[in-house]
Amino acid sequence: MPDRLITHLRHVDLAVPDFARQREFYAGVWGLTEVATDTGLSFLAAEGSPEQYVVRLRKAEDKRLDLIAFGAESTADVDALAERLAAAGVRIVREPGPLDTPGGGYGVRFFDVDGRTVEVSADVAVRRHRRIEERESIPVRLSHVVLNATDIEATRRWYEEHLDFALSDTLMHPAMGHMMHFMRCNPQHHSMAIARCPHTSLHHISFEMRGIDEYMYATGRVIRSGARKIWGPGRHLAGNNTFSYFLDPHGNTVEYTTELERLDEDAWHPHVYDFTRPEVSDQWGTANPMNELVARESFNDPDRGVFVAPPV
Repeated sequence: MPDRLITHLRHVDLAVPDFARQREFYAGVWGLTEVATDTGLSFLAAEGSPEQYVVRLRKAEDKRLDLIAFGAESTADVDALAERLAAAGVRIVREPGPLDTPGGGYGVRFFDVDGRTVEVSADVAVRRHRRIEERESIPVRLSHVVLNATDIEATRRWYEEHLDFALSDTLMHPAMGHMMHFMRCNPQHHSMAIARCPHTSLHHISFEMRGIDEYMYATGRVIRSGARKIWGPGRHLAGNNTFSYFLDPHGNTVEYTTELERLDEDAWHPHVYDFTRPEVSDQWGTANPMNELVARESFNDPDRGVFVAPPV
């Protein structure tokens, strides 16, 4: 097993103009639980997850990705990472120190190569969580986040060099080359992926369900809510996970998934998959075809938060 300072994905934070509508979607339709609020802030947990929260919403004039947060094993690891990043010329936007978000802890914030704000933290209190029951169609935990980048090779190298991520698999197009890199920070096939896009933005946030039945019940429940489904249900080849993609009220793509593959990292060798083959996108053949309209939705709006740290 490789040595890493990053252990897992903690939460993804979004800023939106219509805070009330976004809050209603995530705390109602999507099945998260609001665990704390402040002026223009909402912290939302997944009932099956020990993380204090998996999504934070902030009211703002501009829609943007505020933050991606990862965990570390100890405060010493946070300090070691901060020192390493600073020595490499990475721009630190908040020096290591105590966190004032739910669960507290100790963390550092910095910009990645594309200007996204990233936080790495340790010693965050474990939230009291519970087992998700049979047929309960709410997320167990946050699964992964996918980021859009204009130069996915440069972004991949940055996360490999500075945060010790490893490449699991790649999607390619015969005429366009590499289109997506799946990256891991633990044995889970991917905690993050990097997709090729004309601009920097959020591609999607994914949430793990209890099992296939719960994933399908949740997919049906969200369809019945009137939320727009853009792709699925189906099962990808890379990662072998199920997928159903929807749009939240501000046009961010969110996914229900289950059974994401866990790897033997010592034996794993990355694949390069041609996603023009139908079985690569969807092994089952049940999803609507991947086409330009589906891809365009995943481009999202250009991120207004590039190299601008969130105020909280």
